[in-house]
Amino acid sequence: MSAIIDHILSAPTWTVLGLVGLVVFVEDALFVGFVVPGETAAILGGVAASFGHVPLAAVIAVVIVAAIVGDSVGYEVGRHIGPRILSLKIMDRRRKSLDNAQDFLARRGGVAVLLGRWTAFFRAVMPALAGTVRMPYPKFLAFNATGGIVWGAVVVTAGYLAGRSYAQVEKTMGRVGALVIAGIVVVVVAVWQIRKRRNEVSE
Repeated sequence: MSAIIDHILSAPTWTVLGLVGLVVFVEDALFVGFVVPGETAAILGGVAASFGHVPLAAVIAVVIVAAIVGDSVGYEVGRHIGPRILSLKIMDRRRKSLDNAQDFLARRGGVAVLLGRWTAFFRAVMPALAGTVRMPYPKFLAFNATGGIVWGAVVVTAGYLAGRSYAQVEKTMGRVGALVIAGIVVVVVAVWQIRKRRNEVSE
């Protein structure tokens, strides 16, 4: 693992938890999930836990709370100024994706809030769209909380298991071999993320 990543992951516990929580919160609250990598931050939090820098339970709890609270803020943003945000010219590049998200919400209701958490763009815009269409908040919160709990636990745990796997490979093959494998994994994940985002934009 690179010295830079080692430095980040070995930061004080409160710093790691604060940064992870902040990124996840901002992604959901401020309509910018397509540029703020909340999922990546949650995974890195899990990796940090796998190296013993932060407690795994604490990372999961922070990510879940940040996701639920961030979505609730996003809901209120949509409820009060949603139409104005949607009419901004900066949204024109995402107009087709926004239309798809709105259609998905209209067809699926609360289920769209739950399932939308697993797609970067939908995760960012679905809370605000739910607020814009005045979905009853108790209904929104129920699906939002369910999605946040499952997503937070799964994503952080995935990062934790990835970190544990890296440590095992390093122990077996040495640092160089582990770095080579880690580099391959990073490239594969990067390509997958790029393709996924392109597909989201083109839909």
